[in-house]
Amino acid sequence: MPNIKPVSDLRNYSEVLRDIEVGQPVFLTKNGRGKYAIIDMREYEETQSIIKLMSELAKGERSGLELGWLSPDEVEVDLGITNA
Repeated sequence: MPNIKPVSDLRNYSEVLRDIEVGQPVFLTKNGRGKYAIIDMREYEETQSIIKLMSELAKGERSGLELGWLSPDEVEVDLGITNA
């Protein structure tokens, strides 16, 4: 169940921070509407890494679609790991 609190609860921020765990963010509301999410630093860093990886994979896919794909043999030659 999501942990939802009004932003005014930040007056007692240490209590709010105690409720944050990996996979258990605290959602803060302002005027009854969702406004902020507080997440564990490890979870934030993991999320940023996933976003960066997905962005790089998307660049690679676009490049493959625009310029063509390399065969496994061509990749080995480009990387200098041929078994010749």
